[in-house]
Amino acid sequence: MTLRTLYPPIAPYESGMLEVGDGHRLYYERSGTPGGKPAVFLHGGPGGGFSDDHRRLFDPAVYDVTLFDQRGCGRSTPHAGLEANTTWHLVADIERLRERAGAKTWLVFGGSWGSTLALAYAQTHPERVSALILRGVYTLSRAELDWYYQFGVSQMFPEKWERFQAPIPPEERGDMIAAYRRRLTGEDEAVRIEAARAWSVWEGETITLLPSAELSTSFAEDRFALAFARIENHYFSHGGWLEEGQLLRDAGRLAGIPGAIVHGRYDMPCPAHYAWQLHKAWPDAAFHLVEGAGHAYSEPGILDRLIAETDRFRP
Repeated sequence: MTLRTLYPPIAPYESGMLEVGDGHRLYYERSGTPGGKPAVFLHGGPGGGFSDDHRRLFDPAVYDVTLFDQRGCGRSTPHAGLEANTTWHLVADIERLRERAGAKTWLVFGGSWGSTLALAYAQTHPERVSALILRGVYTLSRAELDWYYQFGVSQMFPEKWERFQAPIPPEERGDMIAAYRRRLTGEDEAVRIEAARAWSVWEGETITLLPSAELSTSFAEDRFALAFARIENHYFSHGGWLEEGQLLRDAGRLAGIPGAIVHGRYDMPCPAHYAWQLHKAWPDAAFHLVEGAGHAYSEPGILDRLIAETDRFRP
């Protein structure tokens, strides 16, 4: 069977900057067919920004897709800014973008941290969500953070873990997120950049089932790494401003919303256990555990399933 892949490259038909207050301006785009089925794409990280290829997850003949760089990353400003940058600021930003698009409801697509944000948005505004597609489910529990930044994935990638630990003295390694926060928010620019690169590359080198030199290189680029590491660490230091277990606890608010959960069996940052728990709590969603796949949306089995799902929700 031929696996589905991205739709052909497409340019946005509209782009601009949206003032959202607190000094933040969001870069946004709309692509596809004006007036088509409304959808919004929520990128990962937090702090990762979206790429041109993310437009290609949707059939441009039927979808009208909004994509945006969340506060402080990509082309949004201020770059790497942490003030007024929380999950709930982003939920409010999504609503501003929906209103601007003139959509009463829209399909919400989120992967990795984007799945966290999608769940927070859908549980806050269920009446605005026509369907929900989640990839690489992350509920931002303490156990998930510890698994990736303290003990767990460290056992799978010992040589990469050593590189991640390198900027942190042994006496501070009992809380890697806190140790990195001190460096990422400190005054020394060289220390900030070194920490940002190490934090970002750790993720870039552990999100695919097989190594990807291209991905690792892109995560090491200074400007990307600084926003990615600072914002991600900022969110994780605060538990995403979520109560422990909140997104699974409140999954009942998704009742009646059709959707899909797509998760790689060997997803290192986001263990499949949490996707499975969400599936049990939200039976309206189809559940696809993709064999032979890690975390990245671009892995063939995951991409095939994601395209199938956006196609399934076409009008």
